Amino acid sequence: YPPYSHQSQPAYPNTASTSSTTQLANQLNSMQINSYGPGATPSSHTSSGHPASFQLPQPTPPTQQQTALPPGSRVPPPANNFSGLCAQPSLPTMARQDGIPGCGPLNPNLQQLPGQPPGPGYHPQQANYGPQMAGSQLSYPGAFPGGPTQFSGLQQKKLDPDSIPSPIQVIENDKASRGGQIYATNTRGQVPPLVTTDCIIQDQGHASPRYIRCTTYCFPTSSDMAKQTHIPLAAVIQPFAIVPQNETPLYVVNHGETGPIRCNRCKAYMCPFMQFIEDGRRYQCGFCNCINDVPPFFFQHLDHIGRRVDHYERPELSLGSYEYVATLDYCRNNKPPNPPAYIFMIDVSYRNINSGLVKLICEELKTLEEQEESSAIRVGFVTYNKVLHFFNVKSNLAQPQMMVVSDVGEVFVPLLDGFLVDFQESRSVVNNLLDQIPEMFADTNESETIFAPVIQAGMEALKAAECAGKLFIFHSSLPTAEAPGKLRNRDDKKLLNTDKEKTLFQPQVNYYETLARDCVANGCCVNLFLFPNQYVDIASLGLVTMYTGGTLYKYNNFQLSSDSPQFLTDLRKDIEKKTGFDAIMRVRTSTGFRATDFFGAIYMNNTTDVEMAAVDCDKAVTVEFKHDDKLNEDSGALIQCAVLYTSISGQRRLRIHNIGLNCSSQLADVYKTCETDALINFFAKSAFKAILSQPLKTVREILVNQTAHMLACYRKNCASPSAVSQLILPDAMKVLPVYMNCLLKSCVLVSRPEIPTDERAYHQQLVMAMGVADTQLFFYPQLLPIHSLDLKSDAVPAAVRCSEERLSEGGAFILANGLSMFLWLGVSTPPELIQGLFNVPSFAHISTEATLLPDLDNPYSKKIKSIMEHIQSQKPYTMKLMIVKQREQPEILFRQFLVEDKSIYGGASYVDFLCCVHREICQLLN
Repeated sequence: YPPYSHQSQPAYPNTASTSSTTQLANQLNSMQINSYGPGATPSSHTSSGHPASFQLPQPTPPTQQQTALPPGSRVPPPANNFSGLCAQPSLPTMARQDGIPGCGPLNPNLQQLPGQPPGPGYHPQQANYGPQMAGSQLSYPGAFPGGPTQFSGLQQKKLDPDSIPSPIQVIENDKASRGGQIYATNTRGQVPPLVTTDCIIQDQGHASPRYIRCTTYCFPTSSDMAKQTHIPLAAVIQPFAIVPQNETPLYVVNHGETGPIRCNRCKAYMCPFMQFIEDGRRYQCGFCNCINDVPPFFFQHLDHIGRRVDHYERPELSLGSYEYVATLDYCRNNKPPNPPAYIFMIDVSYRNINSGLVKLICEELKTLEEQEESSAIRVGFVTYNKVLHFFNVKSNLAQPQMMVVSDVGEVFVPLLDGFLVDFQESRSVVNNLLDQIPEMFADTNESETIFAPVIQAGMEALKAAECAGKLFIFHSSLPTAEAPGKLRNRDDKKLLNTDKEKTLFQPQVNYYETLARDCVANGCCVNLFLFPNQYVDIASLGLVTMYTGGTLYKYNNFQLSSDSPQFLTDLRKDIEKKTGFDAIMRVRTSTGFRATDFFGAIYMNNTTDVEMAAVDCDKAVTVEFKHDDKLNEDSGALIQCAVLYTSISGQRRLRIHNIGLNCSSQLADVYKTCETDALINFFAKSAFKAILSQPLKTVREILVNQTAHMLACYRKNCASPSAVSQLILPDAMKVLPVYMNCLLKSCVLVSRPEIPTDERAYHQQLVMAMGVADTQLFFYPQLLPIHSLDLKSDAVPAAVRCSEERLSEGGAFILANGLSMFLWLGVSTPPELIQGLFNVPSFAHISTEATLLPDLDNPYSKKIKSIMEHIQSQKPYTMKLMIVKQREQPEILFRQFLVEDKSIYGGASYVDFLCCVHREICQLLN
């Protein structure tokens, strides 16, 4: 669930096709959107999460408070569209107080033909500047060329975008009410501030939302209720999330030889959900209700309310998250682990040597300083093309020694002593080697490479050293040399939109799955830095990275001059990341429900153990839960996540996160506590996993269907009675449609020949490991106006909605989605801003070649660079900056990120999608 295996979904989208351009627009214009929920008051700017360009009071039925959004203004189309310029008069917004019945049941005369694309009805979203986007306006899953804008002069109605729920408004409202405050986790089932809100989190018995976020904080009591709502019950767990400096780091509990205290029956760890009884001599497990004896060393008396008198002195009794030092029985072969090792493996084929990439990598590796606690880490170096070269860099050698392994079919490690060394001890030999590598291969003309044997060799080296570790592989081409894991170019555009399209996302040969499994079993994490200039089959190469909890970095058409800063920052950041090695995660629940599905950069050998060769601060595992009995409103739903891992210093530890959710037999309670950002993380991962086995069209249909079902159930069971023509959204889910539409338009789910297969596979793999904050920004980018900066204040300007209508000729905007960053400049950008940022006199003089802003000593430059650094600091990948000038070719790339608009690759605008969902809901209700 979502039922990706069910083929009996209605054709998507259920949009009627008609030659009259006005019928749908009429329906659209009369659609009302209501949002109910705690704090929703009639059209007030602050408490409801909507833009209040309409301040007129709305009539409210006495049953429940609601926010009715008016139908919006009518805007005539441009007088003609032949010049390609869309000059649109800006009319004052006209508020309509009365809701007009309309976009309700479908017009019976409009039937959609099977497989026919959505019909016309809305002109493409236009701004008051610039030519229309190149390429026909398309709508998925098919393509509908040339929308109705060609009918010039037709009086067309258009839903005012300001009257539909705005993600930016929701984000800003949450910042206004909860930003900068202390959020204490002392209440079961409370909904935390949004991921976009900065606040200080105080652990008072439930895990911080930095570690765990849920799709809803109130589970339905029965499985029938859960099926009725169609709301997935899931938690997104980021066990090593970074905690800001003003919050307390995790306490480490050490019980010495006895180790952590656990329930005898279900093996849950001691936590705040255990209830002490019989004067503190026994405790009842909160998960399975088993009565356990308290070990003598742990005994403590209870106070007058039945709480232990040392409650606040013990992290495991009073906090949601903490760590235990593990004992030998938690270690492999009952031996304390060796500290992890890092092996750097460099592709020295002709192209990499010639482009200067190898020299760049070697220069960078010489500068690597160690983290304070990683002084124990050992390093090793391997280079490869068609064969492997191992290096002995033992500290007492005058010169590094090279050993060649040419039998890549059966890889062995040619030396043990001197391969993995202490970096500080062997520093001079290592530096010597790094100086020599580029010269050693300077005359190479070897262009074929191997890949799988490289991973095999790294894994064998870690195995021989009896330690876990990370491989850093720097690779650039399709591995075509004769060896295990050899690949051919299978990038076939003819497979798009067929049932065979899914094979493009699957590995080409089975070898990589087997290799990934072996790596996980040996605690070998694979980090891959790819420098492709053509197809390299990421679906195959990236598989080992994904399954082992590694990170994949991709630099297309790498240019030394422009791309080095991005690559070097990524490499440095990765080496310094907070990481747990050789990890295994178990999620336990209280009775009545259990964890059934897991999505992430993980490998699963059985149904309960999540295995990760490594898990770092950016990786999240999304866990879905199902009922196996009725839940109890009094005891709630309890979740405990335990991660056993080896720290970078070689200590075996257990990291425990606990959270309690409420349970209710009232549907309204479930809807009230939903979190849209966590829902989108779940839907993205479940859909991106499903495309490996299902046609894309089916997956898209199911996502639309899910959206409609969740909203229809709310409308039918929780909303006060109203006209069918009203679209009613729960307050906590009012921006679910816009996010869902962004997911449907992502390059992974859109089959277009213009989008490279590797790019789609890359995004698919990245999203599988993302936490809630990263998927939020990835699917709905941040768009910041920087022309209106107040240079005297520290405040960052509020973001605007991701639509072309929000841009202006006199404006400059930063757009970021976690992978890319753009600086968009309108043709009339103020000259003082241009001078301040680029040190050139006018718009015409700006070069769009640069990927960094120059360092200039003026207020504009400093302020904008600090805004960019702030956005960057919170994200795992270094975003390469692209400078885009209005009306120049690269603008097409930028406009793909304006996710509320129609997409050139086929994808509805937000307004269109809202109509589509509304129609689906009406059909379900009928």
